[in-house]
Amino acid sequence: MIIGYHASHEQFPPSELLALVKAAEQAGFHAAMTSDHIAPWSERQGNSGNNWAWLGAALSGTAFPFGSLAIPGGWRYHPAVLAHLVATLAEMFPSRLPWIALGSGEALNESVVGSGWPSKDERNARLRASADILRALFRGDTVTAHHPWFDVDDAKLWSLPATPPRLYGAALTPETAAWLGPWADGLITVRKPRAELRMVVESFAGNGGFGKPMALQLQVSWSETRDEARIAAWQQWRNAAAPPHLLADLRTPGDFDKLTSDFEPGEIEGVIPLVTKGLELLDMIADAQSLGFEEIYVHNVSRDQAGFMRFMSREVLPSVRKRDVGL
Repeated sequence: MIIGYHASHEQFPPSELLALVKAAEQAGFHAAMTSDHIAPWSERQGNSGNNWAWLGAALSGTAFPFGSLAIPGGWRYHPAVLAHLVATLAEMFPSRLPWIALGSGEALNESVVGSGWPSKDERNARLRASADILRALFRGDTVTAHHPWFDVDDAKLWSLPATPPRLYGAALTPETAAWLGPWADGLITVRKPRAELRMVVESFAGNGGFGKPMALQLQVSWSETRDEARIAAWQQWRNAAAPPHLLADLRTPGDFDKLTSDFEPGEIEGVIPLVTKGLELLDMIADAQSLGFEEIYVHNVSRDQAGFMRFMSREVLPSVRKRDVGL
């Protein structure tokens, strides 16, 4: 069981986030993961550094592995350009970038380049074509491919890692998980109520994903009191209350803020679990493990990351280690 730290580009400037992943390693986390955004989900979050530039510094300043979300569909990143970025990091830091998770993207991040925002079907087609290009380039092939959205002409990566990252697929729904099953190397998703999460897992496993690794992003709001945790979640991450079918189509942080402007603090626990005790988080981790997740990346949405590190090092991570060795 890998318990990782989710590094939130949306909430912290890159320099501070670099210090946080170093602190996470010292606290005993086993790994870290990041997202790849150009904008935060909310104007209150206030940051969004470039993930790939930052990862070079983060890998250099730590010793544990990182996973990262990646959007290869030809908006901000042409798949050949993304492959070049990823391969360079993986060559410099062997085994430290074990996977990237490919997603179909959100208008919030991808529409900034001015090429429009297509339907989910087209975004999935772009994603699938991009995955094939990434795999071929990571093998060292010379790639030529022509698609309605992007072309590749005699592309080749001249500096290759000994072992390229696995290509996980990112899914929020059972339908997307089922579509990913046959071709993705693994699955990453976000925490939901157990019945909903089980449907995502079963859809992936039942459509070609059985036996493949699965990772979970576990969002919580930690504080020493439930009231503090509730207010922190409401202030920082009430964008989680946006209807799932709108997540990919809202274009600005202000759109998310407007959509959730009437959402009250008392409602936040319905979308972000509040945590004050280690046993509460350990139970969530055990529940996810029972569904087959081998990697769990904890995202504390409050800004008190120093207090969260102390909490994890004292109340959670030692107990995870004991469970792993059967003590």
